[in-house]
Amino acid sequence: MAKFDVRPDIDAAAEQLQSTLGSKREIQRLPEVLWEGETVQMLATGVYGKGNGLVAMTNKRLIFLKHGVMSQQLEDFPYGRISSVQWSGGMLMGTLTVFASGNKAEIKQMPKDAGKALADALRARLADLESGGAPAAPAAVPAAAGAQSVEARLQTLDQLRASGAITDEEYRDRRGKILDSL
Repeated sequence: MAKFDVRPDIDAAAEQLQSTLGSKREIQRLPEVLWEGETVQMLATGVYGKGNGLVAMTNKRLIFLKHGVMSQQLEDFPYGRISSVQWSGGMLMGTLTVFASGNKAEIKQMPKDAGKALADALRARLADLESGGAPAAPAAVPAAAGAQSVEARLQTLDQLRASGAITDEEYRDRRGKILDSL
């Protein structure tokens, strides 16, 4: 995997990408679109609107960034405006659908593992906001955890820790909760 040396949070998330094909320019440009104090927790690639780009889950919002030679596209979804998230996966790729402020955004051709992990983390973030909690690192146990196997939940948790989205302490705490639910 390519090394970017952009910022520690972006570099850690980029290392988790299976492929950076079609998103290298976006990874380099990501700091330009981040708000002050905003950190990147997860990255994925996908197709939205007119092109292939980068999906970034930060501590404040979900961002789609396409930075081509001839055109640029930036769309963001602050967590407080997202009403729901839907994931539908095929053999290798899937589609993340984000419902926000009466709009429906479909990000297609996302690698299956990265897209599912991002969808699960988004659901957890939305559940935290609905329960009145402060937006923290994505929880490993989404609101619809009963629909997921323990193995899948633990795998998502491992991905969140590996990407730096949660601390080792949060990892141990949430892993314990998953295992206690057995």
